[in-house]
Amino acid sequence: MSNQNNSQILKNTNAQILDEFNASIMFDKELYAQDIKGSIAHSKMLCKQGVLTSEEQEAIENGLLQVKDEIESGNFEFTLATEDIHMAVESRLTEIIGEPGKKLHTARSRNDQVATDFRLYVQEKSQSIMSQLKEVVETFVNVASKHTETLIPGMTHLQHAQPLNFGYHMLTYANMFKRDFERFESSYERNHYCPLGSAALAGTPHNIDRFESSDLLGFKAPTAHAMDTVSDRDFALEILFNISTAMMHVSRISEELILWSSYEYQFVRMSDEYATTSSIMPQKKNPDVPELLRGKTGRVYGNLISLLTVMKGLPLAYNKDTQEDKEGVFDSVKTIEISLAILNEVIKTMIVNVDKMENACKIGHLTATDLADFLVQKQNMPFRTAYYITKDVVTRANELNKDISELSIEEIRSSNDELKNVSEEIVMFLDLRNSMNSRKSFGGTSTAQTLSQIEVFKEWLK
Repeated sequence: MSNQNNSQILKNTNAQILDEFNASIMFDKELYAQDIKGSIAHSKMLCKQGVLTSEEQEAIENGLLQVKDEIESGNFEFTLATEDIHMAVESRLTEIIGEPGKKLHTARSRNDQVATDFRLYVQEKSQSIMSQLKEVVETFVNVASKHTETLIPGMTHLQHAQPLNFGYHMLTYANMFKRDFERFESSYERNHYCPLGSAALAGTPHNIDRFESSDLLGFKAPTAHAMDTVSDRDFALEILFNISTAMMHVSRISEELILWSSYEYQFVRMSDEYATTSSIMPQKKNPDVPELLRGKTGRVYGNLISLLTVMKGLPLAYNKDTQEDKEGVFDSVKTIEISLAILNEVIKTMIVNVDKMENACKIGHLTATDLADFLVQKQNMPFRTAYYITKDVVTRANELNKDISELSIEEIRSSNDELKNVSEEIVMFLDLRNSMNSRKSFGGTSTAQTLSQIEVFKEWLK
């Protein structure tokens, strides 16, 4: 083969590689519905301003709806030749309706077009994720409502600390996911402005009405500064951060489910749908689904860091680098949507082993702090003195192979000379359930406080 032929083959290969490298159609086709929605709104605005005739606008709108039908029915061919979703839709529109299709791009640029499409997508997905988060909060609240008196050891440093009720523990996650909801809600409000009409970076000399376009697309108002608009991807970074934070919370409850379902804990049993048997050990049931939920958190973190890195050094205004903004967002959105749906079902269907939880509260002397508090309140001791006396009682309980909550009044009195005349009331203070219910300060773990918190959630969920 001649050098000339080799050179031509290499040239053709390079051209194909560059086409693939430059094109975004194979992933930004995800935005077809938003692109068509934005184009219909743009055509209506142009018609109202006299740039298009009503016949041209009607032809454009009907043509765009036909393109949408073709895409959704699978009859639309996406090719690298059209480069991106905007050109793909416009090219097919022109094939269908002819000359009026070429007028659609008047007074806009692909810069503001992609910013509009992408912002519409992010806003729509934010709303759907908010709806899912509300369902997850409701599920945690429902589980909490059934377990306001079920004892579970509260832990710090993964060490037994103080007795809680399991409902209170579940409300911890309800609070996390409620904050996630509020983050999405705040971002939605902050970013609900329409980029359309910003054009390439400086606006357009055409007689357009950006407020009309904004109203047609359901935004609050048009964005205020054209150059900022086309170079801005804060809204994409916000949804990635919001998803990352929510997935961090998904990962934390997943970690607890993994621990709680182990032989060492046996606090909960997950439905067979969300745990699988070992391929070699038939007696084992592995918490595969919570492990995957925990693992996918790293994936969405990566998408956030990736876009932050893309954006960190970009000069104004638009740069091709921002083509890298979409795949990570699409991936993170799909990840959070499926993760929340699965987590919701895992929590709904898990079986709570009440006896195992309550028996675990008898390990680790969870009411030791209550003994110290009793000595401070009832015996008027300095806390540091009470602290060391309590350590002696714990030592005595260990010698007797008992939990401190199981000690008799005689065993307590024999633990330290300072306790030889202590009131029998101390036994009640060491009771696990009494300890849990004694924490009745606002936001505390007592059953009464937990029920009060549940009512606040139920009101919010309405």
